[in-house]
Parts: sequence; structure tokens; C-alpha cells
Amino acid sequence: MTEHAPIILDVAGTALSAADRRRLAHPLTGGVILFARNWQDRAQLLQLTSAIKAVRDDLLICVDHEGGRVQRFRSDGFTHLPPMGTLGQMWMHDGKGGTGSGAMRATNAATAAGYVLASELRACGVDFSFTPVLDLDWQDDATNASRSGVIGDRAFDHDPRVVTLLAKSLMHGLLQAGMANCGKHFPGHGFVKADSHTEVPVDKRSLKKILADDAAPYDWLRSSLTSVMPAHVIYPKIDQRPAGFSARWLQEILRGKLGFDGAIFSDDLSMEGARRIDGETVSYTDAAITALQAGCDLVLLCNQSLGDGAAVDELLDGLAQAQTQGRWQPSMDSESRRVALLPQTLPLAWDDLMFQPAYQQALELLP
Repeated sequence: MTEHAPIILDVAGTALSAADRRRLAHPLTGGVILFARNWQDRAQLLQLTSAIKAVRDDLLICVDHEGGRVQRFRSDGFTHLPPMGTLGQMWMHDGKGGTGSGAMRATNAATAAGYVLASELRACGVDFSFTPVLDLDWQDDATNASRSGVIGDRAFDHDPRVVTLLAKSLMHGLLQAGMANCGKHFPGHGFVKADSHTEVPVDKRSLKKILADDAAPYDWLRSSLTSVMPAHVIYPKIDQRPAGFSARWLQEILRGKLGFDGAIFSDDLSMEGARRIDGETVSYTDAAITALQAGCDLVLLCNQSLGDGAAVDELLDGLAQAQTQGRWQPSMDSESRRVALLPQTLPLAWDDLMFQPAYQQALELLP
């Protein structure tokens, strides 16, 4: 085990290059995040994940695989999972089953979605998915459309109680298949219209309001969440820095007030919302150091391995130099939280999974 491996990076294609292998072997690399460009078919994906584990078997292989429009693998047998908003709609439609029957069907479907999602990924060598979204689907008063286009139907519902219970059900399905979970985007991205991939969203509400609404699922799920990803959103009444770079949000509120003790991931450091800190555009290394010092255990740098991958090397070399200079110190607690996200059970092979009764039943429960 390395002293602390906080960097989650990506790889360029469908097979590892020599540069990929070199970066994966770096002691500061803790995992890999895969994208649709890394997918050709199931056989290729299994070869890729096996090659990654051959470099270091403790690397955490991750993907954004939520269902709906955020699902990286969609062909060669992968189930097309519904957007989480579909489960929220199911909750609200009781039909002929009597009061509350919609909620019961929705929670069963959420558990089924989690099980199918995790078991299919694990059969192809993927350890972990960044799911569930805990953001609320706030509505625009004028149009009744989702206030946040980047969240929208990725959210279960606008009611934090519904979000919490559906997320808990989905997380139960993940757990049944041996996969950890990640609640995102703390304390909530659904109220702001701006997309933090391209802008720096600002949410001017009070801490009291945010804790009562958007952050409520994190409080209610504190015993079930294994990891959290903060939002690249600034909440100026609490801190001038985005939540993922704010010790107040991560250490004082998330860990202190809400009692969360799992892993904290930064969101992608290449996003516009991550590169501007205290009004200035900073380097990937400085962004990573700021996130780690604020309370993140792990930092993501996505889509930067393409071409010569200079940004990935900059971060690996820069963080190593920062450690030597004493600007950043490794944390064994953070490393323990990273390792705890690795699956503790062996996955079913794909062909065996297809005939497993629990998997077949889960498919029948999906909307």
C-alpha cells in the first residue's frame, strides 16, 4: 500500500499505452476514472480493467454510471438504466395500488437499479460508480422546468425526503452487488442554473436554508454513505471558495456538524468551477493541494490524458514536489478511506450473472 494515493486520473483509449502504465504506477495515483471513449465492448473493457489491476491491484477503477444521460457503457448487453427522475415520478404515481404503493414500487425499483448497475460493472472489472446524485430537482417558478439543466432528471425528486429514501434504496442495491457509493454534489447543485463544467455557479442562500433542504439527505444518510463528492459551487454566505475547496464546508459542516466519516472526492479539477479559487485561475497542482488541505481525501483530473497528457504529468510531478517541499502532507486516514472503497467480494462473471435469479428479478423491477 502506498503512503497516500490521492489522485484519480484517466487513460486515453481502449487499451493502456506506455504513458498510461507509467502514470498508473506512480505512488500518488490512487485510481482511474473511465469514460465512453474507453469502451468498445465488454471483452475489451474487461481486458482494460485487468491491465489496470496488473499495474497495481489496489487501484480503484471508477466510472460515472448513473443511468439516463449519464451512463458510459450502453451496448453489448449493458442494461439501459432509467434516469433517477423516473424513480421519483414512480414514487408520486400510486395508480390503483392504494396510497403509498407508488413509493413502495419506486424503492424496489431503485434497489433493482443499484443492483443491476453495480453487478454489470463489476462483471467487467469496474470497482465503483459515482452515484447516487443527492441534488434536489428545484423547479423554475416561471417555466416549471428544472432550474439546473446539468442536474435535471439526474435528481430523484425535489423533496429531500423522497431523494433520501430512493437514494438509500439504490445504495442498498449497490451494496448487494459489493459496490460502495458516492453521494453528490454536496451540499447541493440543483438550485443554481450555471453549469460548473463551464462556469462558476453561485448560490446566495443562507446556511440554514441549504442545510434544511439540499444538504438534508447527507445528514439523514450519514450512516449509509461511503463517499461524498462536493459541488464546484460557491455559497458566498458560508465561504467565498467552492465547497470542494472549503474547509468550512468539508471539515466543519460535513465532517463536524453532519458526522460524515467516509471518503471525500473533489469533483473534476479540469472543470471551470475548480480552476478559479479566490477569484484567480490556478494550476492543477495548486487546485489539488487546496482541495486536499480543505478536507478532500481524493482528487479527480479528467480528460487530460488525451494528446501528450502534459496536465496529468504536471499534477503527478507537482504534488510530489509539493510533498517534498512540505506544502502538502499525506494522510493515512485518507488512504484508509480510499482502500475501503475497493470491493471486498469477488464479482460474478457476466455469463453467470445473466442467469442469476437476483439479477433476473432486478431486471423485472426496473421501470
